[in-house]
Amino acid sequence: MPTPSPSPPSSPGSTPTSLRAAFYLLTSVPLGSVTLVALLLLAGAGSALAVLVIGVPLLLTLVLSGIPLAALERRRLRLIDPVPLADPHREPPAPGLASWLRTRLQERCTWRELAYALLFAFVLWPLEALAVGTVLLVCGGLIGTPVMMAVGGDGEARVLKLWLADSWPEAFAVLVAGVVLLPMLTWPLRFVARGRAVLTRALLSPPEAALDSRIAELDRSRMRLVDAFEAERRRIERDLHDGAQQRLVALSMTLGLARLEKPSEPLAGLLERAHEEASAALVEIRELIHGIHPHVLTDRGLVAAVEDLADRSPIPVDVRLTVPDRLLEAVETAVYFAVSEALTNVAKHSGATRVTVTGEAAHGRLAVAVEDDGRGGAVADPGAGAAPDASGGTGLQGVADRLSVLGGALLLSSPPGGPTVFRLEVPCPPADSRT
Repeated sequence: MPTPSPSPPSSPGSTPTSLRAAFYLLTSVPLGSVTLVALLLLAGAGSALAVLVIGVPLLLTLVLSGIPLAALERRRLRLIDPVPLADPHREPPAPGLASWLRTRLQERCTWRELAYALLFAFVLWPLEALAVGTVLLVCGGLIGTPVMMAVGGDGEARVLKLWLADSWPEAFAVLVAGVVLLPMLTWPLRFVARGRAVLTRALLSPPEAALDSRIAELDRSRMRLVDAFEAERRRIERDLHDGAQQRLVALSMTLGLARLEKPSEPLAGLLERAHEEASAALVEIRELIHGIHPHVLTDRGLVAAVEDLADRSPIPVDVRLTVPDRLLEAVETAVYFAVSEALTNVAKHSGATRVTVTGEAAHGRLAVAVEDDGRGGAVADPGAGAAPDASGGTGLQGVADRLSVLGGALLLSSPPGGPTVFRLEVPCPPADSRT
């Protein structure tokens, strides 16, 4: 029986309930007081023992004291903010305490967490104690009026040190007033807690600019790797075309000329077999060169290259692909080999009699679909919109990885009985210059 899907978490800007907000602020009081005592003890003992060896670890512990407090605050923040706060610390490059200490002391977030610990210990928790204490004092004093009158034994009780209640009806009226005021006074605590959560998230989150810079650098390095990979493919294709293929052509021509000399029968048979082997090797190396990087893709573009694939497919293929301009070489290459892999799988496994390749570029993205009328049932990852599972073969997984590097995605729909739809989407900025 499928489990019900969890409700989506509220946005970071949502306001917590009064009870959760009060509990969040109330738990700050003991945590803040313990933090204050710990910081004062570490600072005092470390300074006093600085001349001795034992003082250095105490001061180092003081510097690192923000790390466990920040980890606890990230967990406590979930009381009022369902969006988790990620840990900004990175893994040490090597095992061991020395590597861990070196890494932590070099991180900006360690010093930000120390600043948060000082702010929390000396400023934040006293203000939170004042806010929660005011609500508890006012409402508790009103609600407890009948109890104080009964305990006093003289038939009167002083309400909040302001006036004297000298009758039971008046005492119970004050109690009712306290019950009515309780939700009204706790309601502002929601916004106090929300502001506290925003401050905590701002201080304990990694800087946005640093994250954006790292993401941008990762994107640039990823594209550099793609360009280097394509350049290496082109180099291998050129070396095979200009080197090994030309030698095989020369060898085939030489063997052909030798056969024309009409040698004796045993030698003629050997020359014929050698000529056939050279011709077969030449065909194979031409196919290999075409598989590494087809010339039609470089010379005429993606549409012509896909039409060439369709002409060479053993199954009839209809191509309706609309690409207005030449695209980046990495994009054209990735889409070409994705369609090639899809057509190869259709020919091998689907039992289809017809294939259709459709696609168009719109809003900066190129969407291409390969649909066949086969029996379906292709192996794919059960997650919606995920790339095909590697257990179904490395070809489709390699295609999905190649598209993922370019910011694209591979989708596979193949219910039993068909049809199978192989769909890919990839960003397609126009190529300003091509190598």
